Amino acid sequence: MPTDRPPGFQRAPRLAVGTALCLAISFGLALPIPFIAPVLCVLLLATLNKPLPFKAGVMLAVVAMLTTGIGLLLIPVLRYYPLSGVLLIGVGLFLAFGFGLRGGNTLVVTFLIIGLTMISSAGVAEFDLAIMVIGALVKALLLAVIVVAISHWLFPDPANAPLPPVASAMPAQEVPRIALRATLIVIPAFLLALIDPASYLPIILKAVSLGQQSSTVTTRNASRELLGSTLMGGLLAIMFWCALSLFVHLWMFFLWMLLFGLLLARKLYALSPTRQTPGFWLNSLVTLIILLGQSVQDSLAGKDVYTAFAVRMGLFIALTLYADLMVHLIEQRQRTPGAQGVT
Repeated sequence: MPTDRPPGFQRAPRLAVGTALCLAISFGLALPIPFIAPVLCVLLLATLNKPLPFKAGVMLAVVAMLTTGIGLLLIPVLRYYPLSGVLLIGVGLFLAFGFGLRGGNTLVVTFLIIGLTMISSAGVAEFDLAIMVIGALVKALLLAVIVVAISHWLFPDPANAPLPPVASAMPAQEVPRIALRATLIVIPAFLLALIDPASYLPIILKAVSLGQQSSTVTTRNASRELLGSTLMGGLLAIMFWCALSLFVHLWMFFLWMLLFGLLLARKLYALSPTRQTPGFWLNSLVTLIILLGQSVQDSLAGKDVYTAFAVRMGLFIALTLYADLMVHLIEQRQRTPGAQGVT
């Protein structure tokens, strides 16, 4: 049925329903690392305005296996030549971020970074753990692709919806600096994961999100964009957990995620305009899912949820402050030679 409403009126409920459905199915099926599937679903729904064809979805799963499998090849290097291994992974991250900044596929870049960091750090502790993480990523991606297709069927774009604007290419001279900045943001989280992969793998996901987010922020709004979205995600996770505690059930998990997702999606698509950028709200939603999903797993494992959340949130904030510092230091270093030249 033709409509003159803005596309955001379809995309906001599509993002909210897709995220909530993917979250409920992932936890309902007890998939390994269940919060990865809704994170991937959010990224797919936010970046694609049409569903992936079946063949493209299968090819993406194959690409995910191949790119994450790179981490398996780096495990022996990290075990026997740790310094060389870390340097090699640093170079790999720099090249992966550079590929994305030159117009490469965002999802391929994400899986490359995950392969270089999550898979290799998990494999250093135990090879079977690395295989499990790869399996979890592939299952999560397949689930996300299916849910994205259902969400687009339920909420298709209007026939008169404009094509998404083509992203402007970053100047070639800017790519190395931004890629270096993103690499320096991810490396500390990777080093933490080498110490204790089971505890710090979610930190890598947050670092990957920060690294990609830092590629679009300027020095002036870095603190507001990076730290603000992290704090917003943490606050929303606390509110979500308190609401879910009133009646713990999978259906309530779905319904609360639907409500929170819709509130954030309205801001992301400017149906409820704010001063923050879409990237701010997207990363707030990703942070919410990571924190919430890990808290649910802590609860199922019988851990102290509140202590674990406080530690994890503290690490997220510390990592974000470090990312903010890297943005300012790299930008300041970039400006210094020009100032000296003028003098």
